[in-house]
Amino acid sequence: MELNDWILALHLLSAVALIGAEVIFTIMVVALWRSDSPARVASTMPLARIGTVLVMVGMAGTIVFGVWLAISLDRYQLWDGWVIAALVLWAIGGFLGQKSGEGYQAGGELGAKLAAEGTTSSPELAETFGASRAFWFHWATLAVVLLIVIDMIWKPGA
Repeated sequence: MELNDWILALHLLSAVALIGAEVIFTIMVVALWRSDSPARVASTMPLARIGTVLVMVGMAGTIVFGVWLAISLDRYQLWDGWVIAALVLWAIGGFLGQKSGEGYQAGGELGAKLAAEGTTSSPELAETFGASRAFWFHWATLAVVLLIVIDMIWKPGA
């Protein structure tokens, strides 16, 4: 195998990590839908930490190895339209994912605090884990990730 084959493999593994994180977070969003139980919310936080690590690995790996490939391979250029689209979508997806994470992290911290205090129900948690801003940011992130996958597979204009 050549170096570029390894870089492509690492790029794809990074993408799998990122998509895996999105699957984890989507399962959590669905499982905690309108949950007002601090104990239930607090119990999912270790899974959220795993998802966060996967996002960091996926975001870093896809951008580093993707740009490396665009520079290294003669058939692609960093200024190709589909590469620029992927970079812009990557940045937008990162922003949206961060906003979603901030909202859900605050809800998780509140859930942990309330659970430690012995609280069994919280309308604020039900609101956070319902159709909140974090919820909509999450679904927008998923849409952007889907667009990136479509861009990477079909490479429009390449």
